[in-house]
This record gives sequence, structure tokens and C-alpha cells, in this order.
Amino acid sequence: MNFGDSPRAASASSAVPVLSGADLDPVLRDAVRACLAGLPAQAPVAVAVSGGADSSMLAVYAVHVGREQGRAVRLVHVHHGLQAAADEWAGRVAALAGLLDAPLADLRVAVDTADGSGVEAAARTARYAELSRHARETGAAAVLLAHHRHDQAETVLLRLLRGAGPTGMGAMAAETRHDDVRYLRPWLDIGRGAILAAAQRWTERTGWQPVADPTNQDPRYTRAAVRTLLAPVLDMRWPGWRDILARHARQAAEAAGILEEVAQADFQRLDPSEDGKSFALAPWRELAPPHQTLVLRHWLARNGARMPTEARLAELVRQLRQLHALGHDRQMLFEHGTVRVRCVRGRVLLEPRPAKRGRAGPPRGPAR
Repeated sequence: MNFGDSPRAASASSAVPVLSGADLDPVLRDAVRACLAGLPAQAPVAVAVSGGADSSMLAVYAVHVGREQGRAVRLVHVHHGLQAAADEWAGRVAALAGLLDAPLADLRVAVDTADGSGVEAAARTARYAELSRHARETGAAAVLLAHHRHDQAETVLLRLLRGAGPTGMGAMAAETRHDDVRYLRPWLDIGRGAILAAAQRWTERTGWQPVADPTNQDPRYTRAAVRTLLAPVLDMRWPGWRDILARHARQAAEAAGILEEVAQADFQRLDPSEDGKSFALAPWRELAPPHQTLVLRHWLARNGARMPTEARLAELVRQLRQLHALGHDRQMLFEHGTVRVRCVRGRVLLEPRPAKRGRAGPPRGPAR
């Protein structure tokens, strides 16, 4: 992996004239202003830019507002190497940075799908890891993401179909943290129509066009299937479904916040270790069944473990309930992804799962 500031596609003196303040959509502009106003004065920010219309317009507006506030704004492009046109996209983003006379970091990542999570999830994990690393190294106060109301509605729908609970149904938040880096979504409550209109005005003014990712329209990918197959039907039958689901996400997030407070209070009653990786079994068994499950989810999440399915979590609960009073059961071993749960001397422990030993088999070919 490597990153660095890519040369701008054009110098400030030769850049094509960009939109003036009067040309900017006031709703989009004010949302970015409000977002950046919540950061320390003059603190630099990064904008994640894929080259698509949404993130590119966020870069345009963030650079404009950043200059109003005396704030440095850096464009950050993550090159996954998954598409044949990936190099072209990187070049398109470099051209955008040149038009804006803004610095650009081109980050290269390798996407590892060995954990079975799929290409989409693996690419997202690699992307956030690299964005976070770059933000920490450059001192960015936050990374801006271009998710909007359409994205939020799709996320809620996908999580509903996957059986997510209140936390999952809260979908995307306007502010989140990954690896101690602050991520902000200033346009989460704004429909995509306004962003596309802004992109069209930008193209008419500069000649620069956003890239079109073919996977966004490929129904083999889950989110694209929702967008191309399911969304048109919902649009005909329930035109306001995106607004309804976005409202549902806000309500679910509020409920999830209350449940998190309950889980935190319950966890503190379990004599947790200082690092939060273990707790006492006996007080956990005294909790009501719903609280037992809730606190286990909280424990796994705070330690960065992937959330198990409902069936797998029920199995963990069953095993813990069946341990005798002191928890001295050497057969208690629950393996989950890269971690495992054991019970030793009455304490429930979360620890890394040991690597499997044995002779390596023949190398595998590329995934198909």
C-alpha cells in the first residue's frame, strides 16, 4: 500500500473557471457549512472521492466552504484495483482536484476476501482502514462522506431484509467513528436529485464529468439489485418510501441509543476486566434473558468482533447458560470469525482465535 499527494491535473492559473458562490445549491452548501462549523477552527478535513457524482460534488462544495472558513480540504481517492477502469477513475479524480486547485491523496489498497464476507464488504473494510490511516497521519479533523437520503433508504431496506435489530435499522449516522477517526455525512438528509443537478451544472461549466461505476447497476451485487429491481417498483407504489425509511432510521437510532445505555449499565454490573475483554459469568446469569443477549452484543461490539447471526448468538447464550455455577467447564469453546469465547474460573473471555496449523494446500486460483 502506498499513498501520496498526486499532482493536480491543472494549475490554479490554468484551471477551468469553477462555480461561483451564486451557482451553488444553497441547501447543499448550507449542509456542508453546518457540518464543518462543528469542527475546530481551521482544522483540515478530507473528502473521500470515488469519482462518482455524489462524492465529487461533495468535494466541490467542501473546497468552496473550506475556503470560506480558512480550512484546508484534501481530496482522498481509494484505488481498489477491482475494476478495469480503476486507473481511469483515479485520473478523473486527479482532474477534478486540478480544477479545484486542491491537494489529492491517491491511496492504493489490496482487497482481501479470505474471511468470506464478499467483495463489497471486503472493499468497504479496506477502504475505511486506509482512509482512517491517512486521516490520522495527516491530522485531518474528519473525513467527509457523500451518503445521501437515497443511500440511507437502501441501507435500511437491506438491513430489514437481513433481519437487523434496532441498532442495524438505525442505518447510517450523520457522524460515526472508525479507528478513532471522525466520519461525517453532511448530505444524509438530502435527496440525490439535488446532487445530480449540481453535478450537471458542474459539467456544463467545466466539461468535467463524473465516472459511472457499472457495479451500481449490476443486479449481481446486492445493493445494485435493490436499486435496479426493487426501487422502481416501490417508486410506483409508494413514491415517498425513501423519506419514510429515512424517518424510520432516525427513530430506530434513537431506540438503539437507549438500548446501548441499558447494555452499558448491565455490563458494568458484570465485574468487567479493565480492557473489557472479560466479565464474570455469575452476575450475567442473573440478568433477564433479553438483557443477557443485549449485553453480549454490546460486549462483542465494543471489542470489534463481527456480530454473529441470531442463531449463532443464541448458541453462545445456550452454552453460557448451561455452564455450572462457577463456570469450570473446559468444553466451553465458542469460535466466531477471528475470535473465540471461553470460560475460565468463572469468567467469560474473548480472545483471538488461534491460527490453524497444518500443511498448506495448493494455492487457490482467483475467486470466480
